[in-house]
Amino acid sequence: MQLVVARIGRAHGIKGEVTVEVRTDEPELRLAPGAVLATDPAAAGPLTIETGRVHSGRLLLRFAGVQDRNAAEALRNTLLIAEIDPDEVPEGEDEYYDHQLIDLDVVTEDGTQVGRITEVSHLPSQDLLIVERPDGSEVLIPFVEEIVTEVDLAEQKAVIAPPPGLIDDRADEVAEGRGAEPGDGGA
Repeated sequence: MQLVVARIGRAHGIKGEVTVEVRTDEPELRLAPGAVLATDPAAAGPLTIETGRVHSGRLLLRFAGVQDRNAAEALRNTLLIAEIDPDEVPEGEDEYYDHQLIDLDVVTEDGTQVGRITEVSHLPSQDLLIVERPDGSEVLIPFVEEIVTEVDLAEQKAVIAPPPGLIDDRADEVAEGRGAEPGDGGA
């Protein structure tokens, strides 16, 4: 099974280092010197991590064979992919690999069916669960414990406590610009 662990950013300096956007809770394991990672696009790799260091709060990596700024810049936006055992689970409690979350049913705390997780989007501020509703539309659920209150892998479901407007149809109407009608109490 493959796991995206980072995305290469811009080149740093002139000796082939790159910044990386970390997409794993285990960078010390997945992005350690000596690790060999597949890439997407595949034409860029596989890449072997030669060195790693933190500079101004950002992880910098250098790969074997990447010796200058031009070679480093050519790797920009490449995804780094680790091969993992499908039965492996993250070390921390309440941590999940994307493949564990895909296809989970999403329900509210009162049991109302919301949909099924089709993708996990990793953004700089937080992760989002992309949930396909039964009608084919999608809803984005922030993957934070205040909203996703339970993930039950045995039951194949994620339980959410959505704030007002996250999944209800009224919020969809406002987002589409229909808003409140005169006389219905809206402002």
